[in-house]
Amino acid sequence: MSTPGRRLAAMLPLIEPGPALEPDRIARYSRQLMLPGFGEPAQRRLAAARVLVIGAGGLGSALVPVLAGAGIGTIGVADDDLVEVSNLHRQLSHGVADIGRAKVDSLRDTVAAIDPACTVIAHRERVIAANLPALLDGYDLLVDGSDNFATRYLANDAAELAGKPLVWGSILRFHGQVGVAWAGRGPTFRDLFPAPPPADETLSCELGGVLPSLCTAIGSLMATEVVKLVCGIGEPLIGRVLFYDALTARTREIGYEADESRPALTGLDDYEALCGTAPDPTQSISAAELLRRRRAGERMLLLDVREPHEAAARRIPDSVLFPVGRIDAGEVPDALQESDAVGAPDAAPTVVVYCEQDPRSRRAAAALRDRGVDAVHVVGGIRAFVALGGDVEGEAAVGSVPAAAAASVVPASPAENASIPALVEKEPA
Repeated sequence: MSTPGRRLAAMLPLIEPGPALEPDRIARYSRQLMLPGFGEPAQRRLAAARVLVIGAGGLGSALVPVLAGAGIGTIGVADDDLVEVSNLHRQLSHGVADIGRAKVDSLRDTVAAIDPACTVIAHRERVIAANLPALLDGYDLLVDGSDNFATRYLANDAAELAGKPLVWGSILRFHGQVGVAWAGRGPTFRDLFPAPPPADETLSCELGGVLPSLCTAIGSLMATEVVKLVCGIGEPLIGRVLFYDALTARTREIGYEADESRPALTGLDDYEALCGTAPDPTQSISAAELLRRRRAGERMLLLDVREPHEAAARRIPDSVLFPVGRIDAGEVPDALQESDAVGAPDAAPTVVVYCEQDPRSRRAAAALRDRGVDAVHVVGGIRAFVALGGDVEGEAAVGSVPAAAAASVVPASPAENASIPALVEKEPA
């Protein structure tokens, strides 16, 4: 197997050095200025660099402070999500006082406390094909800390079309991985994963969980790759993927090459359709539509397919709890039998299925439809419903999201990273 990283050991720095450092900056960076092969020119390159980070969650909240501390001059952060209490165990840039705030604003304050001279540009928006090229145009390098394959393929393609390097990372449960894609200098994410896995076979941190320290471990590795590319030091992870297993404290590396038969990339794609996550209006409803129907008093059977502890924390009133695992096992909720929803869809209310975001509800609704039930899933799940001001009840329902903050949020955001691709042992759906 080839070793592309060794061929790139003498790679030129990505950024030209900025102005000479002031004395206070020299004092601040004294411990890294003395590093062999680093020195003041490398520090000036970091100060002149402009880095765009997708995601202010598990990976973004870990790597952005490291970039700021290292001396990156300008950091853009794109995310439309709010801080929730369930984020705090692993997203260490956010605190209790930040619950309900935009993650990009919380992260900007964290950086300001580290180094007020570092400029953080908060892009409070969901990264999509329509806006990423324009966002990326103002930066030198892209970092992807997202939680879904649609955004990963979008980030890869946008970086390739712009001729800019992409540093990407992924975490789930006890495993993480890091890589660098740079078209023209080596293979890209599409060469490693030509096609995304089926949408119903991917796990997220919502479904599979994540070890908190994995965020900081992988986030630090991603930040290190950024520093190496900007300064032109070391061997970047181009043509290589680094895997980390936290349970055994072992790492391994897999090399890969560009697929010469892959068609040339000419433009951006419909990434939700590519990854099988595009909402089907016949099989899903938006959180806004669910809110409208509830307020109008329309007849429906609301099915919560999360686990009991999740429902206890917050749930939509009048919903029936029935975990997705029971549906996977072939069971049908008693409430469906009682409402004649099975086998008589014309006489029964629509079954509206929801989970925390929507992976489980999508799978559950599809299984119910296979059994003759008129079922749809809620796009974005209870998170999107709450963000629109929908009423919920439970232990964490009161005060979890301030109304003013909730009213200004676009639902169904890419919160944090998940879904380890197939090179890690496949997780059960």
